Amino acid sequence: MTTQPARILETFPNPAPQRDFHIHMEIPEFTCLCPKTGQPDFATLILDYIPEKTCVELKSLKLYIWSFRSEGCFHEAVTNRILDDLVNATRPRFMRLTARFYVRGGIFTNVVAEHCKKGWKPSPRVELAEFATQSNCRG
Repeated sequence: MTTQPARILETFPNPAPQRDFHIHMEIPEFTCLCPKTGQPDFATLILDYIPEKTCVELKSLKLYIWSFRSEGCFHEAVTNRILDDLVNATRPRFMRLTARFYVRGGIFTNVVAEHCKKGWKPSPRVELAEFATQSNCRG
């Protein structure tokens, strides 16, 4: 069992390939280096996808994300590279990666990159009633 950063994304079989379902992940500790200054950049990555045959395995995703810590990357390039690598590993029906970078030079940068499988059409969205945050808490 390794905990070393790696550029290997492992997958596992989609448990419900007959259905479109949404997987949402938030990765609040992404770091890379500014390619101009070498200073660290920090971001929260938000991954949303609808799997086809496979899903990304979480530990391998964590180690993959860690692998960027000492690499100089422009925000736009690293967001698209991560999306491309995830798409190549999982071949999803749909995938969106949102990278919300923390302030650098007084500027916040958000980069959104998407992939949609050719010919795939999403199911119609069903709107359900909203519940208040922590509505099931007593107190």
